Amino acid sequence: MSQPRQSDTIAAVATAPGRGGIGVVRVSGPHAAAVATGVVGCVPDARRAHFCRFLAADGRVIDRGIALWFEAPASYTGEHVLELQGHGGPAVLQDVLARCLELGARPARPGEFTERAFLNDRIDLAQAEAVADLIDATTRSAARSAMRSLDGEFSRLVHVLEDALVNLRLFVEATLDFPEEEVEFLEQAGARRKLAEVMEALSALRERARCGAVLREGVTVVLAGAPNVGKSSLLNALAGEDRAIVTDVAGTTRDTLRELIAIDGVPLHVIDTAGLRETEDPVEQAGIARTLRELEKANAVLHVVDASTGFDATARAIDASLPEGLLRIRVFNKIDLSGDQPRTDRHEGLTTVWLSVRNGEGLDLLRRALLDCVAWHGGAEDALSARSRHLYALDRAVEHLDAAQCCLSGSALRLDLFAEELRLAHRSLGEITGQFTADDLLGEIFSRFCIGK
Repeated sequence: MSQPRQSDTIAAVATAPGRGGIGVVRVSGPHAAAVATGVVGCVPDARRAHFCRFLAADGRVIDRGIALWFEAPASYTGEHVLELQGHGGPAVLQDVLARCLELGARPARPGEFTERAFLNDRIDLAQAEAVADLIDATTRSAARSAMRSLDGEFSRLVHVLEDALVNLRLFVEATLDFPEEEVEFLEQAGARRKLAEVMEALSALRERARCGAVLREGVTVVLAGAPNVGKSSLLNALAGEDRAIVTDVAGTTRDTLRELIAIDGVPLHVIDTAGLRETEDPVEQAGIARTLRELEKANAVLHVVDASTGFDATARAIDASLPEGLLRIRVFNKIDLSGDQPRTDRHEGLTTVWLSVRNGEGLDLLRRALLDCVAWHGGAEDALSARSRHLYALDRAVEHLDAAQCCLSGSALRLDLFAEELRLAHRSLGEITGQFTADDLLGEIFSRFCIGK
C-alpha cells in the first residue's frame, strides 16, 4: 500500500503520563505543516532541531522547546511528521496538544502512528508488533529480542522461507502441465531435497520465535501450599529481597502478592498466595478464593511442602485440589530440619525439588526446574520477539509442509495436493508480516498500543 488509509492529521502526547524533564507531542498527516506554522511560526528545516517558542492562538508562549520536522515519506509514519519536544509537565503538554487540535489535528487512537507506518509500508506487521514488545519488555533479553524483530530479522527469515516456497511452487505448478513426466521433473529439480531444506529452516525459525515468545510473555508461577510451609520466604529468596511478610503465625498471607523476577533473562511473574486450609476467618477465606482463581490462570504451580513433616494428608489434599493439567513442581522446603540433601527428582512428569530457603541450599535447582518447565535451554542471544499468532502461523506452516511431504511419499504421487499444501504454507507465513491479514485483526493489534505510538 503506497497511500495511507486515513487522510486526516492526528496528534498525541508521545511520552509516558506523569512528570518528566522532557515531553513530546507528535503530529502526523497532510496538515502537519499548517500545525507547525500555527505553533512555531514556520515549517522547520527537515531533520534539523529548531529551538523555538510554542505559541497559543493569541500569541501567548505556551512553552519553549525543540521542533523537529520530517518530510514525507522519510518519517516514522511515512507522512509529514512534526515533533514538539518541550518540558514534561502534564499541564504544559496538554496545552501544546490542545493547540495542535485547535489547528485541525484530531486525537490519535492507540497505536495509530505505528498503524500508519504499517499502512504506508514503512514497516511490516511483525515489526509493528515488535515496537509494542520493545516498549513492554521487562528484561534486557526481552528488549534485545524485540529489537531484533523490529530491525526486521524475523521478517527477513520469513521472506527467505517464502521465496524458497515460491520457487518450489513455480516449478511444481509448471510440472502439472506434464503429468506423464512429473516424477522425472521432481527428481531433476530436487523437489524432495528442497522441501526438506525449507522444513529444516522453518523448524529453526519456530524455535527462535518460541524462545522470543517466552521472553515476551514470561511465565506466571503460583506458590501454593499449606500455611507456614515457607511460601512467602521462598518468594523473598527468589526475588532477592523481603517482599512478603514472614511470621510464624498461620494465615499471615491473606492476599496475593506479585513479584517479577528474571532467571536467565526469562521473566517470571511469581505470585505468593494465602495458605490453603479450612478456616472460619472470612478475610482468610477471601484470600484462599483468590489463590484458587490465580491457579486457574497460571502456567505453573510450585506446591510447597514442609520437608520436616513430609507429604502428609494435608499436602495430599492440596495436591488433589490443584487444577488438572497445570504444570506443577513439588518443592520440599526446610531440608535443614529434615536432614535431606538438596536434589531434583523427575518421575512420571512430576518434578520435585528439595531445598532450604533458610540457608539457600537447592534454590539454584529450583531456578533450573522453572526454566525446564518452559523448555528453556538458553537461546536468548538469538531469540526473536514473537506472539501467539506468530507461533500459530508457524505451526500451521509446519503442518502444511508435513502434509506436502506425505504427498511425495509412497507409490501414489499427488502433485496437485502437493502444490496446494505449499500454497497454504506460503499463506500461513504471509500472515506473520501482514501480507494476508484481515482488517479486524489489524484493529485488535493496534488497539493494544499506547496512545502516541
